[in-house]
Amino acid sequence: MASDGDTRPRFRVLVAGGGVAALESVLALRELAGERVAVTVLAPGEELVYRPMTVREPFSYAAAGRYPLAPIVRELGAELVTDALDRVERERQTVVTEGGLELPYDALVLALGAQPRPHYPHALTIDDRHMDEALHGLVQEIEGGYLKSLTFLVPERIGWQLPVYELALMMAGRAYDTEARPQITIVTAEPSPLALFGEAVSARVAEQLAAAGVETLTSSWAETPAAGEVVVEPGSRPFSPTRAIALPELYGPAVRGLPAGEHGFLAIDEHCRVRDAGPVFAAGDATDFPVKHGGLGTLQADAAAEAIAALAGAAVEPQPFRPVVHAMLLTDGEPLYLTAALSGTTAISSEVSETPTWSPPTKIAARFLGPYLERLDREGAPG
Repeated sequence: MASDGDTRPRFRVLVAGGGVAALESVLALRELAGERVAVTVLAPGEELVYRPMTVREPFSYAAAGRYPLAPIVRELGAELVTDALDRVERERQTVVTEGGLELPYDALVLALGAQPRPHYPHALTIDDRHMDEALHGLVQEIEGGYLKSLTFLVPERIGWQLPVYELALMMAGRAYDTEARPQITIVTAEPSPLALFGEAVSARVAEQLAAAGVETLTSSWAETPAAGEVVVEPGSRPFSPTRAIALPELYGPAVRGLPAGEHGFLAIDEHCRVRDAGPVFAAGDATDFPVKHGGLGTLQADAAAEAIAALAGAAVEPQPFRPVVHAMLLTDGEPLYLTAALSGTTAISSEVSETPTWSPPTKIAARFLGPYLERLDREGAPG
């Protein structure tokens, strides 16, 4: 932290985004760089939505947590600008917003998230921004015994399959409670359920699915040639489910003014610096890291914050981004706690537990944001 007599201008950090990776960046910078940095948050909305918990909303659980950004950003000593990013002008080190504002930066953190798009034309594509609206009626059909079969479809190119398994297990549990017995099937290109997490986790999840009566077709992909029709490959196996539910494909934000990566994602190095873009960093689903998960986004935010703190003159030795996934698998009963250390998209360790293995045991394990949101839940929003 700068001394009281230090009159040097503070290092300007602009954080674009209003989700978990963005707020983790702000919290990490406050801890690592203190008064050396002046942080501005550019967010398109006015609240942080704890999106991993929206998967429970169609089942009449409490709504996912929502936290107003303005008092949080103010408490963290930052400035909030409610607007959306339009483009980055690298030579001027300036962001231009959709509203026409020009925001200069010494370092920029892009935590913009990914853009979901439907892949299957004749399936209902879920969106965690509107989960209750999309699926509440489906849950009522199950409870009323009207739904005979339900097929979940996972596109080949997707970074996070967990919600499909959560929805399938919760749907199966709700059907059991009402003595309805719809056939529930998951079609996925994964070699085994949640293969990303390694053998121990995958075997346990497969066991859980089988016990719930959920059929899982792995190493498979599907097409929906018409409403009510699903064809599964290999083998051209036809299905005629009452309902077909699909995960979306994800695309990057394709930021104007920055090098274009594959499918619009931002190509980053081991310190989460955007390649060939100057002092620009990225964290979360907007990056080209193939696994999309809030906890991984916060690890990227921490790596970026360390690198920025060092640029600002703090005594910090930046560490590279090391992907370790902590995930809570929601079920109709008690959740399972899953952990995997990754090398690329391959698990080099795999652990599953019925009790939390990280603290606080939140859906997103985050070094700074986890304890901060736990305090907000206990004490209420600041201000």
